[in-house]
Amino acid sequence: MLRTFRFSRAIPPARPLWLSNSIAPSSSERPSVRQASGARIHTAGLRMEKKNFEDEAGDRSIKKSSGAARFKADVNSMQRLLSSDSSGGWEKCWELGLTPWDLGRVTPVITHLHQAGVLPKGRALVPGCGTGYDVVAMACSERYVVGLEISDKAIEKANELFSAMPNANYFKFLKADFFNWNPSEKFDLIFDYTFFCAIEPEMRPEWAQKTSELLKPDGELLTLIFPIDDHVGGPPYKVSVSDYEEVLHPMGFKAVSIVDNEMAVGPRKGREKLGRWKRPARPSSSL
Repeated sequence: MLRTFRFSRAIPPARPLWLSNSIAPSSSERPSVRQASGARIHTAGLRMEKKNFEDEAGDRSIKKSSGAARFKADVNSMQRLLSSDSSGGWEKCWELGLTPWDLGRVTPVITHLHQAGVLPKGRALVPGCGTGYDVVAMACSERYVVGLEISDKAIEKANELFSAMPNANYFKFLKADFFNWNPSEKFDLIFDYTFFCAIEPEMRPEWAQKTSELLKPDGELLTLIFPIDDHVGGPPYKVSVSDYEEVLHPMGFKAVSIVDNEMAVGPRKGREKLGRWKRPARPSSSL
């Protein structure tokens, strides 16, 4: 279960007694002319600080708006490119830097789950791993992680970024098509984020079938369900919890938990849920 951390409101400093309406200050408690002058200067300084803070807040708001506009523009450019080149479109996106799905850092909830020690150990798979931040974040002596990617450029960038990491012996990046890939060993954990939403909706049953084949019987599927909204077209295609249930239930998967991802970042806030799925153990037949 995710923990939500909230900051309590700052408690304002107590008012000096000489400012209280109920207690009149003695002559010794009243501020001198010099003190009053200093208070006026201090008040003016506070007003200036407040104005600077408001100006900075305005700048942040402008940057946030421009960032959202840039994100939308990148998505539109990516969609046009993919529609014109269905075979090599993803590679072209990486070459041109049109990768709005790539956070450029570890997904915060992955860091949280890893540090909390609740992710399955053993072998893990991240299909559509991109530059591999989440692959590296999960890799440790108790968990070997494979990042799967169809783009040469993405694999090249991932290796450039992380080949010298201290935990480099516990992960690797492979170029392969998830749907045609047949590894010799199955996985204890599969993490899907911005992969399910990137494939054509009619391919989702095939995605569920392949996920079932790659996962050990007692393995876990971890999904960040995104984007949850009503937009038309894609990728990314809109998704819902029921979209996952529709294709996973026939494979025997049941949701262990589905919660709002309160650690979602940027424009993904409020549009993302964390789903954990497993297949219930089948009762052994007695002879």
